Amino acid sequence: MTTDLSSLEADLLAQVAGAADEAALESLRVAALGKKGAVSDLLKTLGGMSPEERKERGPLINGLRDRVQGALLDRRETLAAAALEARLAAERIDVTLPVREGPETRGRIHPISQVIDEITAIFGDMGFSVAEGPDIETDELNFTALNFPEGHPAREMHDTFFLPPGRDGRRKLLRTHTSPVQVRTMRAQRPPIRVICPGRTYRHDSDQTHTPMFHQIEGLVIDSSATIAHMKWVLEEFCKAFFEVDSVKMRFRPSFFPFTEPSAEVDIQCSRKGGEIRFGEGDDWLEILGCGMVHPNVLRHCGLDPDAVQGFAWGMGIDRIAMLKYGMPDLRPFFEADARWLDHYGFRPLDIPSLVGGLTG
Repeated sequence: MTTDLSSLEADLLAQVAGAADEAALESLRVAALGKKGAVSDLLKTLGGMSPEERKERGPLINGLRDRVQGALLDRRETLAAAALEARLAAERIDVTLPVREGPETRGRIHPISQVIDEITAIFGDMGFSVAEGPDIETDELNFTALNFPEGHPAREMHDTFFLPPGRDGRRKLLRTHTSPVQVRTMRAQRPPIRVICPGRTYRHDSDQTHTPMFHQIEGLVIDSSATIAHMKWVLEEFCKAFFEVDSVKMRFRPSFFPFTEPSAEVDIQCSRKGGEIRFGEGDDWLEILGCGMVHPNVLRHCGLDPDAVQGFAWGMGIDRIAMLKYGMPDLRPFFEADARWLDHYGFRPLDIPSLVGGLTG
């Protein structure tokens, strides 16, 4: 009988040692130690033995069971370690290869979107909020409420994109400036008002520095004590922050706009040496925006009393100042969706403008 146990043990241990995977090892465990396994059957015979036989055979059979269990456990650990090694070899990363760029580094923010964020950061620091309005406007909001008289050249078909008349016979249009947003704001809010109005505008024009659709930003301040001095300070601080220079010289030239009185066009000091425009130095001047005190008629159209409140407004082309700041020679590629151009002039998605960290990083 001892010979039979030794033979069984040798056979089971050999099979365990030769198990190729965990599934085969599990089958061996069931065949040896399961309810109907070879070792389990031997253990069942102990109940029918005499005390003397049980005392002799019990340790031998239990020892067989323990050694088979130990061999199964050791083989399972060996197979698990081999499987882990194989997996690690298959999933190994070669850290000597360059890291592939993810979308957060490959993608680019369009310069217009970036410049709008820069402008918003600057004026937001001054206490301005952002106001928006629809691209399709009424003639009343785009012209009449802004003191454009009948017959004004800006109302002509060759300058403005008019839509077909509606059922009421009135024509809507693609707004020619973001000034209607100012009107909507003054009619919806009570002073004090401090807003900027960025957005798309449309005019019938197309060349190197003009496109039928372009971007404009306007600002509006309405309260009981706003003056030209306040307007000058706001514009000077904006130009210093936007062009990232310590000081600027600005020249306010008298001009005419129907919605402001008095009106001015603003030039900023610059240098054009070497074909490159630099602000805050040099002897040249470059026009960048128009501004003025809000016309009393505009205040009346918006339900405000010009004897009680006054204010100032300004407007500039976002595309134009983006070209000036970042050295872009032509406006048309802004709208051509050329991925090569965007890769060159675009901004990384995480380059978020802030006055603390710097507008351009």
